[in-house]
Amino acid sequence: MTAFVLTVTCPSRRGIVAAISGFLNDAGCNITDSAQFDDLETGNFFTRTTFVSETGATLDQLIETFGPIAAPFGMDWAIHDAARRVKVVLMVSNFGHCLNDLLYRWRIGALPIDIVAVVSNHLTYQKVVVNHDLPFHLIKVTKDNKADAEARLLALVEDTGAELVVLARYMQVLSDALCTKMSGRIINIHHSFLPSFKGANPYKQAYQRGVKLIGATAHYVTADLDEGPIIEQDTVRITHAQSPDDYVSLGRDVEAAVLSRAIHAHIHHRVFLNGNKTVVFPASPGSYASERMG
Repeated sequence: MTAFVLTVTCPSRRGIVAAISGFLNDAGCNITDSAQFDDLETGNFFTRTTFVSETGATLDQLIETFGPIAAPFGMDWAIHDAARRVKVVLMVSNFGHCLNDLLYRWRIGALPIDIVAVVSNHLTYQKVVVNHDLPFHLIKVTKDNKADAEARLLALVEDTGAELVVLARYMQVLSDALCTKMSGRIINIHHSFLPSFKGANPYKQAYQRGVKLIGATAHYVTADLDEGPIIEQDTVRITHAQSPDDYVSLGRDVEAAVLSRAIHAHIHHRVFLNGNKTVVFPASPGSYASERMG
């Protein structure tokens, strides 16, 4: 039996869940997992439902028949083949801990994505990428060629059919135009639990301030630098006895874990944009172990 994922966002009102479950029953489908959230502040309703077709219904057939059900509720909806892998472009500069972690998870099947390209503004990780039999693209970025570089990136995204771009410690600021064009399709990892230490050496700043927790934040990229809707966060506790190098090492570990969990949530259609925030539903049964790996 083919498994599918239905995602719905719409204004909250009575009858939404009944309409969805009635549709799935009439289509010969069995619900395997369901989550929902009613935001009382915005008046928006969010739901994610996984189901299997017991009659052999195809994705196209389900999409065609659900349209008339969704229309009266003003639903923003999608039905996805649960087995289909999302095409992803990874971007990296000179810090490779997140890239190496994602490549490892991808290689062992813990992160079920299709990596269609790895882009960098340096050659530092070219050999690592090529050794994984993945295409590596060097796109150098300077103050004078930034527009051309982003045009090359967009062309690559279109040519590969990439649905998601992951900034795995890619140390270039993307233009407002690019952020707007790919809204909800670029995930970044920020080296702070709350983005209070900005700049090239945040862990040194954290050490100098004597913080007791350091962490990382994965978020969607917007024109507001490091302030996009947050998908995932985590922290690690530290003590006065640890050095700045310890901060860096622990910080890298938590960055890699947070980024992988954010990607996992996105590719399984568990993340819903809700204004400047997100609604993130828990992992479906059977997928939690791989998501928490590491």
